[in-house]
Amino acid sequence: MVRITRWRHEGVERGGFVHDGAVFALPGRDPVNDLLEAGLSATLRIADNTLGAAAGHHLADVDLLPPLQPRSIRDFVTFEEHVEGIVRRMSDQAVVVDEWYQAPTFYFTNPHTVRATDEQIGIPAGCQELDYEAEVGIVIGRMPGSSGTNLDYDDAQAHIFGLTVLNDWSARDLQLREMRVGLGPCKGKDFATTLGPWIVTADEFAPRFTDDGFLPLAMRVRVNGHEYGSDLLSNMGWPLSDLVRYASADSRVVPGDVLGTGTCGRGCLAELWGRKGDLTPPPLVPGDVVEVEVEGIGTIRNSIGPRREALTLVPARHRDRTRPRAQR
Repeated sequence: MVRITRWRHEGVERGGFVHDGAVFALPGRDPVNDLLEAGLSATLRIADNTLGAAAGHHLADVDLLPPLQPRSIRDFVTFEEHVEGIVRRMSDQAVVVDEWYQAPTFYFTNPHTVRATDEQIGIPAGCQELDYEAEVGIVIGRMPGSSGTNLDYDDAQAHIFGLTVLNDWSARDLQLREMRVGLGPCKGKDFATTLGPWIVTADEFAPRFTDDGFLPLAMRVRVNGHEYGSDLLSNMGWPLSDLVRYASADSRVVPGDVLGTGTCGRGCLAELWGRKGDLTPPPLVPGDVVEVEVEGIGTIRNSIGPRREALTLVPARHRDRTRPRAQR
């Protein structure tokens, strides 16, 4: 198993490999993204040479950072069970809309607010309903000879460099207000996304893919040590390669992009709130500890910090119905 991450030791940030409870550094200013640019086959060769020659530091002696600095983050919504619960929470609809089944929908979130495991997550200003979302992140790497555009199924699969655990933190009350506008989410989502604790390379999972392309990994989420939900990654509506293929359609995926699978069934509080009709279990508060575990990858763990106290709404002026227009 090849695991890749970034860490800080004695004030210096490094990146490289994790093996037998130790980290082994690679040279370069951005070694993890350099590996993604090199591609999976080259990375496996580099790992063999590095782990056989370099001296490492014990994991307990370093502070883990997010395993990469993403070029972009697309977050999909691919678990039908999750969508059913969210629909009940967010609107008066009782069923998943037909459009959800037609293509794997995603939104772009903020690559500049990525957090690490064990990092404290503050509650954004104005939020009273902080939530987690248990997901897997697909990390894109280089495929020799590919532009990353309009990929077919096989090429899309070849662009999957590895997998990491992803927690898409959500300010549900802010999100609900924003999405009533018909666009979004924005501030309900862009304050934090946890990735980690490392990237596990795709070759590790190859024997476990089903014939139709799904990957049956167990996913669990715990709050303060109590399991709140569990699912299998294979309960997605689309296989992982379809997400890569769809993201590339009339667009482009590049090394360092991250594609979130979307929240697994029972993988967030809002889904439970939608099913129960009230805020049970309650929203996250300072001091809570959230753990997201994915079989074969690892566990990310974050504590909840204080709320930022500030006024965040910026009211618009109402348009003057008699305002002048540009003259020809």
